[in-house]
Amino acid sequence: MRDRRADGGLTVPRTGRIQAFVAICYRIAGHVKQAAKEVKGISPGTSDLGRGFLLAGRPAMSSKDWKTRTQLVHEGTRRSQYGEMAEAIFLTQGFVYPTAEAAEARFVKAGEDEFIYARYGNPTTRMFEERIAALEGTEDAFATASGMAAVSGALMSCLRVGDHVVSSRALFGSCLYVLEEVLQRFGVKVTFVDGADLDQWRKAVTPGTKAVFFESMSNPTLELVDIRGVSEIAHAAGALVICDNVFATPIFSRAVEQGADVVVYSTTKHVDGQGRALGGVVCGTKEFVRKVLEPYMKHTGGSMSPFTAWMHLNGMATLDLRCRAMADAALTVAKALSGTPNVSKVIYPGLASHPQHALAMAQMGSGGTLVTFEVAGGKEAAFRFMNALEIVKISNNLGDAKTIATHPATTTHQRLPQDQKDILGITPGLIRLSLGLEDADDLIADLTRALSVA
Repeated sequence: MRDRRADGGLTVPRTGRIQAFVAICYRIAGHVKQAAKEVKGISPGTSDLGRGFLLAGRPAMSSKDWKTRTQLVHEGTRRSQYGEMAEAIFLTQGFVYPTAEAAEARFVKAGEDEFIYARYGNPTTRMFEERIAALEGTEDAFATASGMAAVSGALMSCLRVGDHVVSSRALFGSCLYVLEEVLQRFGVKVTFVDGADLDQWRKAVTPGTKAVFFESMSNPTLELVDIRGVSEIAHAAGALVICDNVFATPIFSRAVEQGADVVVYSTTKHVDGQGRALGGVVCGTKEFVRKVLEPYMKHTGGSMSPFTAWMHLNGMATLDLRCRAMADAALTVAKALSGTPNVSKVIYPGLASHPQHALAMAQMGSGGTLVTFEVAGGKEAAFRFMNALEIVKISNNLGDAKTIATHPATTTHQRLPQDQKDILGITPGLIRLSLGLEDADDLIADLTRALSVA
């Protein structure tokens, strides 16, 4: 019996429609099954089906042969059975096991692409870790919730009561807090030295020193530490070298090649590059990352969220382009500020006048993305200058696409006593300028106009 349509025509019988629908379903299922067979049949030389993931295909050349920009786009990519082009976000807290036995086995030892809980690891986060480890030239990396989670985790995971650490004195305020307050509260002895003075490192590092810590380029006065020189001193005493490389960036600095054992970044800065998300990462050997750092981080809750990892993966695709554009703008602005009234001092390692210019060129090949300068007239003049800015924004972040002005004495290093600020060169008129992606001529015009009313 056929049904009659509203227009008077006849339709296919209901039973016929059901049979047709079932046939279509079987046909679709057949295509899916065939596609799965084809995926399983892909040879290891082109792609490798991991446990639920189609790992990015490898051409004849190894990814180790890839140039930086290629690594930043492709390294570590995992694709699901759907073959998505963009990196996927796995927004999940936990993972399903096919059997109770599989759950038990995974808790005993998880495989390369097996996950237990998002605090322990996640496919999206793992992509980010592999990509930045390849960029840094390390065996492994662990992504953290923030830059300070990376710094504190790298230190706390390898130290215990009675250990000795030698650190450069010129550090970000929160790093100083970890070294001055947290570590010493737990019985770790810390000795501070002038980071640029190798003789002070030689005197402070002893056979009992467990680790040394420094910012390769200090915040905010842009003082450089000779990574190779300090690493040789530390290794001679058997000490671990932990380098905070955020100002130098992984684009300009190869800290591991120059001797560092562990490299930490606040990925909040240049890696994200858009002022969107907090993040950090610790790069090092597989032995350090997975046996020393990971147990501490996964049990104390400092791991990165999958969404942040996804944003950082997207940020990395343009990291090299952005950092080089920012550094070019920094050099142009530094030269312009050097001849500007109301500016009593300009600090930029890319200028030949910088006392460590030769070291900067040898160690980084660039002066970096930040310029520090002193406004004549102290805090009041510095505030008038900042309040007159239009394009440049007042904030305490750096490495953003937007150019940012910071007054360290009253913000990032506000908690330091005045005598310590004096030692570090953090004067009332000091401004830290993080260059963004705006046109350098527009930035110079904005800075010059604001300085005229300072």
